[in-house]
Amino acid sequence: MAMTGYELPCERDVEQVWERLDAVADEHELSCPHCGAARESLLALREATTELAAEEDAPSPDLFGRIMSAVRAEVRRGSTVRLPTPEPGFVEVSEQAVAAVLRYAADTVDGVRARRCRVRTGPDGVEVELTLAVSLRTVAGGATLAKVRERVTAAATARVGLTPAKLDLLVEDIFEEDAGEPGP
Repeated sequence: MAMTGYELPCERDVEQVWERLDAVADEHELSCPHCGAARESLLALREATTELAAEEDAPSPDLFGRIMSAVRAEVRRGSTVRLPTPEPGFVEVSEQAVAAVLRYAADTVDGVRARRCRVRTGPDGVEVELTLAVSLRTVAGGATLAKVRERVTAAATARVGLTPAKLDLLVEDIFEEDAGEPGP
């Protein structure tokens, strides 16, 4: 019984031609232009499919980084932070945009990977909570966290125009660097 429901003009179903691909073509298939064309197309399809299935493509080395960049760049706009301006008034910037700048600043410290960054307007001003993953070689390094604090604060001031009232750094994970990653 034919399963495709695609009948050739000669009234044979493509499924019948597919089932007989490995067999010697019968008299009808040899003389019918429709079956001959279908047979050639199905053979080409099978060959291409076999080649694609045999390929062993490894994912791009920067795939994880690209995925994380896309996740971080999600276009949802959340709450905003009011920034003072030299003129009377203010500018509103999304908390998400501020968080992206601060995560990037933390990522510039060797042996540190920024994870989540929450920016909220609190009673005393802007409060930031930044979770990090640190490399195994810097896990006990208070100097590393001091450098993260310095860079994040500098980025907040210079790039965004605000001074965080509170900056909490939370080490959430420890990772072992690959042999190809730079060391101290």
